[in-house]
Amino acid sequence: MTKYIFVTGGVVSGLGKGITAASLGRLLKARGLKVAAQKLDPYINVDPGTMSPYQHGEVYVTEDGAETDLDLGHYERFIDEDLNKYSNLTTGKVYWNVLNKERRGEYLGSTVQVIPHITNEIKEFVYSVGKKTNADVVITEIGGTIGDIESQPFIEAVRQISLEVGRQNALFIHVTLVPYLGGSEEHKSKPTQHSVKELQGMGINPNIIVLRCDEPLEESIFQKIALFCNVKPDCVIENITLPDIYEAPLMLEASDFSEVVCRELGLDVQKPNLDEWIEMAARIKMSREHHVQIGLVGKYVGLHDAYLSVAEALHHAGYFHNVHVDIRWIDSGEITQGNVCEVSSGLDGIIVPGGFGSRGIEGMILSARYAREHDIPYFGICLGMQIAVIEYARHVAGIKDAHSGEFDELCKNKVIDFMPGQSDDIDKGGTLRLGAYPCIIQHGTTMERCYGQTRISERHRHRYEFNNDFRETLQNHGLTLSGISPDGRLVETVELSDREFFVGVQYHPEFKSRPNKPHPLFLGFVGACLNSNKGLRV
Repeated sequence: MTKYIFVTGGVVSGLGKGITAASLGRLLKARGLKVAAQKLDPYINVDPGTMSPYQHGEVYVTEDGAETDLDLGHYERFIDEDLNKYSNLTTGKVYWNVLNKERRGEYLGSTVQVIPHITNEIKEFVYSVGKKTNADVVITEIGGTIGDIESQPFIEAVRQISLEVGRQNALFIHVTLVPYLGGSEEHKSKPTQHSVKELQGMGINPNIIVLRCDEPLEESIFQKIALFCNVKPDCVIENITLPDIYEAPLMLEASDFSEVVCRELGLDVQKPNLDEWIEMAARIKMSREHHVQIGLVGKYVGLHDAYLSVAEALHHAGYFHNVHVDIRWIDSGEITQGNVCEVSSGLDGIIVPGGFGSRGIEGMILSARYAREHDIPYFGICLGMQIAVIEYARHVAGIKDAHSGEFDELCKNKVIDFMPGQSDDIDKGGTLRLGAYPCIIQHGTTMERCYGQTRISERHRHRYEFNNDFRETLQNHGLTLSGISPDGRLVETVELSDREFFVGVQYHPEFKSRPNKPHPLFLGFVGACLNSNKGLRV
């Protein structure tokens, strides 16, 4: 039957539970197992879709259109499996589902309580992801830190699951911090001991303890934690902070991580075949002669996690081209007509990623114009495509007041406007155009050159689109509408086909990039940056 692995965290948040879970998923897949991963988040939002990126980082979108936690991006990049709506659950979604069932009378008059109704909803969700994907192993990360009030129903639910499926089919991994005290020059195990005690008080005895640290631990720490936390000596695993997250599976496997997991779950499987991952990690670490500097122009650059998948996709393309991608984080709100040249000086390429709201829009338009007029490779993603259209309409097509209905409702020339069925009157959460949609690529375009095919499918997250009333005008002024929906109604991509790379796409290609399989558009963009006049700096 399906095996269940639960990853919890203790002492502090931000320890890398997601990377640990993703790394384990990669290792188990390398052993021939089918792996599914999911994240349980304690916050009361139904999903992160309406949250500010400064609150929670980027919103990751699955193939079936679920707006999810950014850790799912790590899962997909490491495991290389498409996740789905069962891969992310929040407290808000749990209570939403339970209250709707209560209103429909599905509980037959029962008093609705945390136990069993809330915990049963969580359990049903955990079981669903395995059934949906027919997985051999389901890895479930529980957000937050042990001891948080918000996560208690999740902890209780997974405790019950371990009893229902049998101890031989459930495994608990607890990730904790081992701090180093400079004054006494020693690592301290007490925070881990206290965290494990807290977890045990909730009815869960961890099978494996993963120790997050910044430098190698002395052997006495492993012995002490194994003894006082009641785990086997080889079930205490070191997780050292690394310069690159893609080294994590190999570092953990050096301590026989997946071997121990398989032993504890009674899985008799092949040794992991990590040849491809080892080769990729070596390519990342090798000395790369050249650098390209790419300006990422956005409104949330104060928190780099707001553009996590974009940054990772740029680095993936850099690995392939054997070049260092240096990202210059540029706050679009600080770009003016007077400083755009200075801000953009030395850039080999400009990328404008997605976003919502009017703040910083004019700075993005200035960046797009600078890229176009100075023949610098430009890549616009979602909002970045809309910015390119607005800029082109204003300064090439002569539509001086061209804008988006999102930023100026009274504008007479909305070259970007609501999609059919969208308006200000509908709820904000979960109502965007979400998930994978097909696109037909036009012949002889940069898009066709990058993809090498004419029919693609990519993930979307947007409410506004190219206004078809302006198709003919902008095409007559040289803008190529290079990607169209199969029914011909929606403009999905635009470009200047006479440039090596000046492309805007309405979708989010960053979500499908993998470290060992870079996305073709990011490959094309970074390649163009490398080939630009300034792209050979050492």
